[in-house]
Amino acid sequence: MNGLEKYFEKLLWSSRLMVLAAVVSSLLLSLMLFVITAVDVAGLIAHAGDYIGASAEAKRVLKIELVAHTVGAIDGFLLATILLIFALGLYELFISEIDAAKDSGQSSKVLVINSLDDLKSKLAKVILMILVVTFFEVSLSMTFTGALDLVYFALGILMVSLALYFGSKSSH
Repeated sequence: MNGLEKYFEKLLWSSRLMVLAAVVSSLLLSLMLFVITAVDVAGLIAHAGDYIGASAEAKRVLKIELVAHTVGAIDGFLLATILLIFALGLYELFISEIDAAKDSGQSSKVLVINSLDDLKSKLAKVILMILVVTFFEVSLSMTFTGALDLVYFALGILMVSLALYFGSKSSH
């Protein structure tokens, strides 16, 4: 039974390498989102010249669109960052510590992950920021038809503020 037990434990320990599929997939998705968002930003910069020659009414509309696209770009970069943190965290938790990060002396505290709870906490903070950015992006295109719409909007701002407050309290 001793030999069978050792073989089974070795098999169990080696099964942690399945996490590499999630690590590689997350890295590829992160790279893809960084590239797509960078291309979107380049397009945004290319169309920024349209704002200069536009009429006053068109400038107002273009400004809202430019700000909305900028916020969308921030959203894209944040999501790519989540995937990167997720990939690095899974790798460090299940496979091995990243020696290159230690050797460089520039290891960021953002990327120091000691447990699954640590990883979840870091991901939750970035996801919270995505939700805040998305709320801001949606609020740019809102139209208010009555006082109740303003009340709902104010409640939304209150909820976002509370989420940010409690999110910062949890890190202390």
